[in-house]
Amino acid sequence: MSNIQKGKYGEELACKFLSEKGYKIIETNYKYSRYGEVDIIALDKDELCFIEVKTRSSLKYGIPFEAITKDKLSKIYSTMQAYKQQSGLKYQKCRVDAISIELTGKSPIVKHIKNIEF
Repeated sequence: MSNIQKGKYGEELACKFLSEKGYKIIETNYKYSRYGEVDIIALDKDELCFIEVKTRSSLKYGIPFEAITKDKLSKIYSTMQAYKQQSGLKYQKCRVDAISIELTGKSPIVKHIKNIEF
């Protein structure tokens, strides 16, 4: 499986995981050229969530969450602001989450951190 295929598979697993938790998926792979992209935008009750998904098939280079750097978080926060302005949505509550997908065993391990900050 290539890195692109692995990433897409991880995002599919993350969407399924979130849907099962009651999240409403609004968009996937939202790109804003000036800042970057966000893997998943979802609604958790009345809170708009911008979710970064990291998938690893090996822990040789660390756990997936370790791949989310301060620079990446900064870009996600900027993209969140751009999305809010562009879409005209007036959500008072927004947050950035991260989902880790480990494909190291027989079945995927999904972990979710809400409201990550840098």
